[in-house]
Amino acid sequence: MEKNLDLTVFYEFLTEHSTVGIHAINAQGQTIIYNEQMKKIEGLNLEDMSDRSILDIFRFNNADESTLLYVLQTGEPVLNIKQTYWNHNGQEITTINDTYPVKQHDEIVGAIEFARDITTLEKLVNQPLQRYGEPITFDVITAVSPEMKRVVQIAKKAAIAKLPVLLIGESGTGKDLIAEGIHYATVPVPDEFITLYCNRSDEHMVEKLTKQLEEHNSCTIFCERIEFLSLEQQKGLLQVLETYSTEHLFIASVGNDPIDLIAEQVLLKDLYYFFASVSITVPPLRERLSDMGPFIQDYLARYRRIFGSQIKGVTNEVEQLFQHYDWPGNLKELEVLLDEMSTMISNEEYITYDLLPHHFKLKVQEYRDSTPLHAEDFVIQAEQELMPLDNYLREAEAYYLNKVLDKYGHNITKAAEALGMSRQNLQYRLRKLKNN
Repeated sequence: MEKNLDLTVFYEFLTEHSTVGIHAINAQGQTIIYNEQMKKIEGLNLEDMSDRSILDIFRFNNADESTLLYVLQTGEPVLNIKQTYWNHNGQEITTINDTYPVKQHDEIVGAIEFARDITTLEKLVNQPLQRYGEPITFDVITAVSPEMKRVVQIAKKAAIAKLPVLLIGESGTGKDLIAEGIHYATVPVPDEFITLYCNRSDEHMVEKLTKQLEEHNSCTIFCERIEFLSLEQQKGLLQVLETYSTEHLFIASVGNDPIDLIAEQVLLKDLYYFFASVSITVPPLRERLSDMGPFIQDYLARYRRIFGSQIKGVTNEVEQLFQHYDWPGNLKELEVLLDEMSTMISNEEYITYDLLPHHFKLKVQEYRDSTPLHAEDFVIQAEQELMPLDNYLREAEAYYLNKVLDKYGHNITKAAEALGMSRQNLQYRLRKLKNN
């Protein structure tokens, strides 16, 4: 090997041609490496990221929500973490991340993250039919709030009219569920329900759609997030829709007010007019919190039926945390969280705070820390099912010990002194709670 060979060019080539996204920040939290694959994953450019903190670009309640910033602060690597988040355009992204601190002379000088994009796989796995194991009719959709009852009411009328439908709402609000509900409420039910994930990088998307339409006598096409197509692609899509509109049912979705999208020149006016006969706005979860409890119960009932689980619900503390969290990913974020917890639970009947994933605890930590412990947190609530006394006492002990540990920065010695017990006794109790 040549002694004077400059390896910089090799490192640059490796970074830019890697099949995983690479994002590195310096000690100030500013981006210094943002490779081509990461640009494709998040839809940003290095120019968008340079000299700006991650907190200025992505929406976080606190710095700990960012795995890069968390690793930068703690110096501990975070490995094999699945994250679902939304970029500045509201586009949903799911990645598997490995994040490491970068040290020089034993001093942390930055952090680097390797991200594997599984967004498409997640969408395929989480299509309504795969997700629920049964067709999504309006009877399956949780609609307790007045807002969602109105959405379902309009959607049922749209199914009867067999007109093109435009669904408007943030990512994760359940627009795909409403679309499939319309499909199954149409008489007769079309042969197929096909989701078209709009993506400007797929140059042959319109041709693929045309081929699918020609192969079916009747089908429902759900064009998810049509504003993610280029205007040229939207023109091609419109021509196809107009050609086949008498034989097939077309539903589309957008993530923002379509009038604003037209003004921003990301939505073709004529394409909007094609769908404008029936427009349905699906509200975000934070505006229909009364749907949350019933949705969780519906989810857990379905999970018990399919997997034989014993989970009955969430504790009062978890319910309060859910009610005060703003759910930027909406219903999908809640569902992903329930999926994650349900697969990790073995014999528990109730989801307690200790069973919440670490990344979600970070998101709700500020609210939890600011909420004092009240007696009513541990009294019987009329609307809640009673739990066995052992479970109740274990939950109360875990809650109290965690509060004390949080107060003393997880310093075992200080926490034990405050609790009037030995350090060994506290560690024993914590291990016992963790094992249970």
